[in-house]
Amino acid sequence: MNVFQEFFYWLYDAYGLNFIVFYDSWEFNRYLVGLTNTLYLCVICVVLSVVVGIAGAWLQTSRFAPLRWVVYCYIQFFRNTPPLAQMYFFYFGLGSVMPRITNDMGLQEPMFGNFEWAIIALTLFAGAFNVEIFRSGIEAVPKTTVEAASALGYSRWKAYVHIIFPLALRICMPGLTNNLVNLLKTTSIAYAIGVAEVLYVANQIWAVEFNVPEMMNLVLVTYLVIVSSFVWMMSRITKRMRIPGYNW
Repeated sequence: MNVFQEFFYWLYDAYGLNFIVFYDSWEFNRYLVGLTNTLYLCVICVVLSVVVGIAGAWLQTSRFAPLRWVVYCYIQFFRNTPPLAQMYFFYFGLGSVMPRITNDMGLQEPMFGNFEWAIIALTLFAGAFNVEIFRSGIEAVPKTTVEAASALGYSRWKAYVHIIFPLALRICMPGLTNNLVNLLKTTSIAYAIGVAEVLYVANQIWAVEFNVPEMMNLVLVTYLVIVSSFVWMMSRITKRMRIPGYNW
């Protein structure tokens, strides 16, 4: 044992505080795998939900009414139902009727595993809110700016990419940051469908070691570090994007 491990072993021996992941290499590696899966889930869902939000906000400006109606229904469905119920719907509902594929060993297996379904459910959940956030940002761009872009010969798509969306993004950064922070915390519900993330691994550890308070405090601190780091990063991005003369 190194000094760090010896300290936590002494803490357990002297006071009964069993932070086993810090002095047992096997449990530490298990927790590290859970942390890695959580970070993967967070990064993938954040990126994909932003893409969904941008695409949805663009489609809401479409002149084709049925397309706007589809986006509206998508937003209402995911905003008005609990994320855990959505995850169960995708994993147990859609997952049971999806076609199965044959693996290299000739066995039938689901097309998507629990990790993939967690990504799909969480991305669509957060994406619905991102659509509304980006839409509000687009609507906040002064109409005179849009008219000026049109007068300069910009097409509707080029005006959106080069002028409207960059300004809208700066406007909606506070709301976007808040929603993405909520998404990071919501990734913990992937535990419910067996994704081996931080909470799932912690549950496995305390089920054997009976150290529920220690592991729950460790999970709390883990999420606190992840979310705080993300908030710091987003605040730095917001400051770098600030345009002199604008209060965004």
